Amino acid sequence: MTTTPSHHLPQQRKVTTRGLRFWVETRGNPDGEPVLFIMGLGAQMTLWPEALLDAYADAGFRVIRFDNRDIGLSSHLKQHLSGHPMMMMARHRLGLSVDGPYSLHDMAGDVRDLMDALALEQAHLVGVSMGGMISQLAAARWPARVRSLALIMTSTNSPRLPLPQPRLVWKLAGVGAKGHDEASVVARSLAFWQAIQSPGYPTPAPDVRARLVADYRRSYHPAGILRQTRAILSTGSLTPWTRQIRVPAAIIHGRQDPLVRPVAAEQLKYLLPQARLELIEGMGHDLPVPLLARIADIGLAVASQSRAG
Repeated sequence: MTTTPSHHLPQQRKVTTRGLRFWVETRGNPDGEPVLFIMGLGAQMTLWPEALLDAYADAGFRVIRFDNRDIGLSSHLKQHLSGHPMMMMARHRLGLSVDGPYSLHDMAGDVRDLMDALALEQAHLVGVSMGGMISQLAAARWPARVRSLALIMTSTNSPRLPLPQPRLVWKLAGVGAKGHDEASVVARSLAFWQAIQSPGYPTPAPDVRARLVADYRRSYHPAGILRQTRAILSTGSLTPWTRQIRVPAAIIHGRQDPLVRPVAAEQLKYLLPQARLELIEGMGHDLPVPLLARIADIGLAVASQSRAG
């Protein structure tokens, strides 16, 4: 019989800062170097695989994950959005301004404020997709606070980058989405996840469905997903900020990512010549179990690099 090491047992609590409430979970060595895991668009912190978190805990780190604003058990905001989602996406592609109730700069500020509330002088950041964009901004704007970056399947949000595969654009914009009951949401979400998952490492549909059901019952807040989407569009390209990053960084991306195309990782490597680039064959836009050890090893290596520096 195996038991979970005591230092892996997660502790969850609410943390309030600057008027927002964040739901935070910590595990690992409480005296270890902190690592903040920042999730992507519309995803609750529960999407981080336990095995990935435990790999960092096993390495002696203090592991922290949290729900971003407007998702999960963190603060749900109330601002109304104007303008059709497809029109806003078109404006972003043309390099035009897009209005939003908050931007990715505000969400990067959430990371800094959360670090302040947790009395963390510095932290390593692991960001996936939108979380990788937030991580880039945090590292550029507050370089003394960030020790290293692991940027997973993310981009600079440049309008010049290729669009997602056409079959995904309408789903991203939420056009035609109907039904907010559990069965409808789970069926719709399952179809989306199957469209973006790693073709070389497909997750069995029952496993994906079980996670989607659990997340729906934990929190379902579609308005927050729309506001987070608008935050991405209203921020525009991160390129001027990304160029300023000097901390050790790893760029991890799937060669078969249909959502954030692999050229985005190549652009990041161009802007961050000191970074380690890992393009993984068979990986799409998810974190499949067979790749977790490799992803952890890459992130842990860049965190160790920051110690050596």
